[in-house]
Amino acid sequence: MPNSKQTEQMQRGAGFIAALDQSGGSTPKALRLYGVEESAYGSESEMYDLIHQMRSRIIKSPAFTGDKVIAAILFEQTMDREIDGMPTATYLWEKRGVVPFLKIDKGLEDEADGVQLLKPIPGLQALLARAAKAGIFGTKERSVVNGANAAGIETLVAQQFALGAEVKAAGLMPILEPEVTISIADKAEAEELLLAALLRHLDKLPAGEQVMLKLTLPTKANLYKPLVDHPAVMKVVALSGGYNRAEANKILAQNTGIIASFSRALSEGLFANQTDAEFDAILAEAIDSIHAASIAG
Repeated sequence: MPNSKQTEQMQRGAGFIAALDQSGGSTPKALRLYGVEESAYGSESEMYDLIHQMRSRIIKSPAFTGDKVIAAILFEQTMDREIDGMPTATYLWEKRGVVPFLKIDKGLEDEADGVQLLKPIPGLQALLARAAKAGIFGTKERSVVNGANAAGIETLVAQQFALGAEVKAAGLMPILEPEVTISIADKAEAEELLLAALLRHLDKLPAGEQVMLKLTLPTKANLYKPLVDHPAVMKVVALSGGYNRAEANKILAQNTGIIASFSRALSEGLFANQTDAEFDAILAEAIDSIHAASIAG
């Protein structure tokens, strides 16, 4: 069963969620942005060692606490590793006061009807059981909308809610993530269709049941306010989606009740060769700015 103190922290939501969940495909880019080139590692194992060092450095930084970072989303290998001899999820909650989530999606299908659905997740039930045992509060699962196609968006949302039901059955809180690509010409129209589909499915949930939603920052400010106010939604969070931190914060601050769940925009400006003092100062500034935008509404 979910930890009651963690549930209270997520409902109160006086902060934001750090997305520390780059997986195999996105890890080399994340390391490059951190100043670590591919020539610095000779195997996948070494690559994951380096990204864990980066994540551990972020998590252990003085500013990274539950006062402003209420939760963090982890990659599976991060969940399976330790920080200072403690399992990562345990360290997050017991040492930093940060609620741990787990990214469970395994990539995207090829585009059809303007969307990319989730690929099948092998061993899903075993993964969910392992996550629950590790102290994980919830999961995150990402699929992508690339156009304002009503049929495709409905199929994508239906898949998200079906997976969410499996996550809920395992005693975890799902973060459903139907990302809308920020560069598409019909982004605003796609978001209107997505809102309608999400509301239809939320209205069908049993009384008292809740999910979380992770959405692209909308073109129209407060478009997703009906989701924020819906009784079946614990929290609506926003991804930066390619916007830099300043842009993402500016748009986020215009959307009442939505908090950040940033990845690249959080780690922007952090480099492996920085001293701890430099690293901590830059991260603290990032955390302060994202927190301010998250509570601005």
